[in-house]
Amino acid sequence: MSLFGLGSKNQKTFRPKKNAPSGNKKETKLHERTVYQQALENCSPTLIFLPIQCECLKPFLLPFSCLIQGVQLKKHIDATLGSGNLRDAVRLPPGEDLNEWLAVNTVDFFNQVNILYGTLMEFCTPATCPTMSAGPKFEYRWADGVQIKKPIEVSAPKYVEYLMDWIETQLDDESIFPQKIGTPFPQNFKEVVKTIFKRLFRVYAHIYHSHFQKIMSLKEEAHLNTCFKHFTLFTWEFKLIDKAELAPLIDLIESIVSVS
Repeated sequence: MSLFGLGSKNQKTFRPKKNAPSGNKKETKLHERTVYQQALENCSPTLIFLPIQCECLKPFLLPFSCLIQGVQLKKHIDATLGSGNLRDAVRLPPGEDLNEWLAVNTVDFFNQVNILYGTLMEFCTPATCPTMSAGPKFEYRWADGVQIKKPIEVSAPKYVEYLMDWIETQLDDESIFPQKIGTPFPQNFKEVVKTIFKRLFRVYAHIYHSHFQKIMSLKEEAHLNTCFKHFTLFTWEFKLIDKAELAPLIDLIESIVSVS
């Protein structure tokens, strides 16, 4: 059993398969994009579960089972987001454990970025995005410190693939995200969370700099902006990303935190 209450073992999120099914590629891509768009349109900007199965999407189980404390935290997120006040939604609820709150929201934001990027997979390819960048001044290289110790230059889709696999590994690691009642979080837990959020920010930065016109054509800009505002306020509240890392979107971020 888990501490976080993010879903039962029957609840799934979805990841794109590395290889699309055989058949009409145009129809497959259209169907895949429709699935993602339905998820964006029908679900709240907190934790998103795709409601339908699709051959071009790969399910994986969330590592957390339901317990009362986690369920209450998730209900608090949903209730405060429903109020329209995102600042209230990100604040630590009175009497709750900070690490517990960070854990619940880490999975939430991981799923948001997964779904948002999924709508762009047809357009974010090694040909269109040969490097993982956020405008002409910022380029990101991948290293996980284990399998890839020296940063390497990869395409944007490959970077995101590496990133999502790496985050999933962190979430599945019980020494980092404990699943047994009474098991403490590690002393470096917040540092792990900060690394996850720093890297998720890079996906947002790439989307805004390289794919915002496509987001607009797909009519997803309102959802993107809401998700990013929620993400920004949460990271700002708990100081999860150094300001230097925010440079690619600093004007947008400062407008969010100054008026929210």
